[in-house]
Amino acid sequence: MTGPTPEPADPAPNDPARTDPARDAAAASPPEAPSETAPPVAAAAEGGGPRHPRAFVGVLAFCGVVVAVMQTLVVPLLPHVPALTGSTPSEASWLITVTLLTGAVCTPVLGRVGDMYGKRRVLLASLGLLVAGSVLCAVSSHIGVLIAGRALQGAAMAVMPLGISIMRDELPPARMLSAVAMMSSTMGIGAAVGLPIAALVIENADWHTMFWVSAAIGVLDVVLVLCFVPESPLRTRGRFDVLGTAGLTAALLALLLAVTQGGAWGWTSGRTLGLLAAAAVVAALWARYELRVPSPMVDLRVSARPAVLLANLAALLIGFAYYANSLVTAQMVQEPTSTGYGLGASIVVSGLCLLPGGVMMVLLSPVSARISAAYGPKVTLAIASSCIAAGYVVRYFTSHHLWTIILGATVVAAGTAIAYSALPALVMRAVPVAETGAANGLNTLMRSIGAAFCSAVVAAVLANITFRVGGRTAPTLDAYLLVFLIAGAAALLALLVTLCLPGRRASGPDNVRGERAAAVPERTPSALAEEST
Repeated sequence: MTGPTPEPADPAPNDPARTDPARDAAAASPPEAPSETAPPVAAAAEGGGPRHPRAFVGVLAFCGVVVAVMQTLVVPLLPHVPALTGSTPSEASWLITVTLLTGAVCTPVLGRVGDMYGKRRVLLASLGLLVAGSVLCAVSSHIGVLIAGRALQGAAMAVMPLGISIMRDELPPARMLSAVAMMSSTMGIGAAVGLPIAALVIENADWHTMFWVSAAIGVLDVVLVLCFVPESPLRTRGRFDVLGTAGLTAALLALLLAVTQGGAWGWTSGRTLGLLAAAAVVAALWARYELRVPSPMVDLRVSARPAVLLANLAALLIGFAYYANSLVTAQMVQEPTSTGYGLGASIVVSGLCLLPGGVMMVLLSPVSARISAAYGPKVTLAIASSCIAAGYVVRYFTSHHLWTIILGATVVAAGTAIAYSALPALVMRAVPVAETGAANGLNTLMRSIGAAFCSAVVAAVLANITFRVGGRTAPTLDAYLLVFLIAGAAALLALLVTLCLPGRRASGPDNVRGERAAAVPERTPSALAEEST
């Protein structure tokens, strides 16, 4: 009987690695040579996750709430801005528009930068922008300075996808889904909490106070992140796609400017149509370039996979459906009683109408995670879309009493909490670990685009279906009911899109065992060797 075939001679027979089984195992699967599309590599030895997991999750969730509050902070103040700053109403509206624009651009871009250069580092930079923007708004009453400060605050929207990506890298599978669900829901929680808080400040203190408070909370966020959030050891190889970033920025700015200003400029005006045409042309050229560059800003081949594409489309529709609830609730209850449907409520009361929805979002985030763990995020998103549609049915038929308005708004918020918790899980199942930040940034961007389209549609409906009452023009009840129908239809369309998603067994590039693989960072051969010894 012949013996086994001898192995090739070792070029270094006296090397201690020759007798080390762990190193032999690592050598059997050597790391690939660096390339533009290679998987992520560890920047440091694996640390075994955060030392204080509860504090780690709580700090990141708190960061998300603070950033979300910043987005709605000036909504109650907006009608008073022209008188306070000597500006026009159109100039004052830029305090909302500019945060939408900078948030839309910075969310996917900074997500990609975090994947490449360190998520915690970019998270801290985003919080620094929030603090800087808050200080600018606190020290000035000039509309130009206020717009610049709000632009910096909008850039902090990247905190959301960055926090989700850090959780994916650091937490074990058992904790990851519930933590991501909480982080994702902070967008709605912050919006619900921000409105009544801002209204209370405006009615009882100088309006600059709320910006000083937001700056102080931003500094607290930075300190907490430094204390409890470790830097992710994962990095994406490749060069930063400067031209792709510029193309994405130009396309988004053109699209969102047309959508947000189309009502004021006229939807058939040369500026609006020109911007829409420019957005289409730039987007086409950008997509062609991104498909050819070795290390793209957005991997369109991954984004075109059904699991990712449909999840992003669902995010757009959910963002549209939810934002309608936030836009019309406060305005509807503030309408005077002479309209026949308005309640004549104060700014504070109108803001408090959304607070139960924010509480519901906090309570339902862990429930959403359990549903996703048991049945898959596709089922969770389907339940959420159905819940949002049911909430608008309630709103359509019960819009004459405060408690029924609050009930309908809370049902919509409950569905949104479940949806926002499920969307990151869907995305992470379908993308490589190397692209978590950019992919979640793109998904968050789609929510923002949905909100922008919703704002334009709601403004058009309420401005065109009106009647004269008490010497002023006000939207009719039918205008509000039409908004509820449109938002409910968007939720039902999101349900149809969700049903077309691949099933839970459909594997993404790093989904070996469902959500577990989505949460486990890739380990280097040296780390594997250390574990085996």
